[in-house]
Amino acid sequence: MITIISLLAVVFQASAQSVEMATGLRSEGKIYVVIAVMLVIFLGVAAYLFSIDSRVKKLERKK
Repeated sequence: MITIISLLAVVFQASAQSVEMATGLRSEGKIYVVIAVMLVIFLGVAAYLFSIDSRVKKLERKK
């Protein structure tokens, strides 16, 4: 229990500090590229899961 609390304290302390990489990406405008890539990946995974769901539903109807 104490280790979990100490781990959470370390995580919160680390997140409170300024992240230099994020600041650099924001200042150079590259953060939008990162967000766009993450959005494309998320939409691709969502479309893939939707197609698998429709295939499973089709197979369930056949039984």
